[in-house]
Amino acid sequence: MRTIAAINEKILTKQAVVWTVAEVKAKVAEWGIKKIAETVDVVTTGTFEPMESSGAMLNLGHTDPPIKIRKCWLDGVPAYPGLGAVDIYLGATMPEDLSEQEISINESGDRLIPQRGGGHVIESLIAGKPVHLRAIGQVTDCYPRSSWDNNITKDQINQFYLFNPRNLYQNFIVGVNGGDHTLHTYLGPLQPRLGNAVYACSGAISPLLNDPDLNLIGVGTKIFLGGGIGYVAWEGTQHFPLQKRLPNGTPLGPAATLALIGDAKQMDTRWVRGCYFTKYGPSLMLGVGVPLPVLNETVIEKCAVQDKEVVAPVIDFSIPRRVRPTFGLVSYGQLKTGHLTIDGRTVKVAPVTSLYLSDQVAVTLKEWIEAGDFTLTEPVAPITGDRPFLSQEQWTPTM
Repeated sequence: MRTIAAINEKILTKQAVVWTVAEVKAKVAEWGIKKIAETVDVVTTGTFEPMESSGAMLNLGHTDPPIKIRKCWLDGVPAYPGLGAVDIYLGATMPEDLSEQEISINESGDRLIPQRGGGHVIESLIAGKPVHLRAIGQVTDCYPRSSWDNNITKDQINQFYLFNPRNLYQNFIVGVNGGDHTLHTYLGPLQPRLGNAVYACSGAISPLLNDPDLNLIGVGTKIFLGGGIGYVAWEGTQHFPLQKRLPNGTPLGPAATLALIGDAKQMDTRWVRGCYFTKYGPSLMLGVGVPLPVLNETVIEKCAVQDKEVVAPVIDFSIPRRVRPTFGLVSYGQLKTGHLTIDGRTVKVAPVTSLYLSDQVAVTLKEWIEAGDFTLTEPVAPITGDRPFLSQEQWTPTM
């Protein structure tokens, strides 16, 4: 048995033994759970994937004369100003407002679709680039200014931090298209007649799949967020711990989520990137890493789960309903081969998650801890939820 306080003492004296979760999985057959648990103090996990439900809080500072902002745009992207006078929230998926710009018409006469959004503006600010602010104010006796037009950088504003209502899905889905025309989705293009399949989870190295019961992760857990230090703020929106699960505790589809917060002024654009999904809209690619303290052997037992032991549902997006039909379950071991079989047909598979950068998040967090630059925190409150388990006989992956 270890304590987080004892682990932190070893971190500060640079004596802590830190492994990435990929290293644990690679060594467990040779070393066994008991030996790894006796040797390792911290296991680092990570992912780099689209995280739509993200955004930035900005306090712009007061102008002279002061303004009470009620409409505003950052590089043409609308931000929400319904807070304090100069507090705004910029959502990662908010598209640029082309009505605020000169509209170009292509040769076919089609209006251009916004390809830049809040995620791109967040990336620009983190990079230290100037961002154009246009604001319209509500004139009052204490806020007499009616408009503000200026360029801002992260060093010129008071606060700039990410507050993300839903990150780190504990598992997700695999998208396919059984229809007769291409579908443009939050997973990217899905080709007709089962032309391809896309998944958006890093599988067995994904943070919450290695602490499936959230015994180690809670409110106040310190994490790697976008290349800086962040914290778990609360359960995430659409948090669903009641998802059915395998005997190893991993869910059969989307389950737990976390709300995260962190100072964006510390972050690095290697780990925070605006992105755009054709004919769907903008989003944000985000790197998140979670350290797991090895308090007992159970921690390593959970971290030993392999891709072949974690499954996701294959969902047909061609049915325009909230609940769509499924082609069954497939393991991440199969997904990572680059193909799967549906109804006797071989279907090409690709991740929208970067598996390489997911591993690099865990490696980077490991380096921080080994250098004594990142210590662990005790959660101040749990994120829990009762959920049913399936027996071994009740589940059988179909692919």
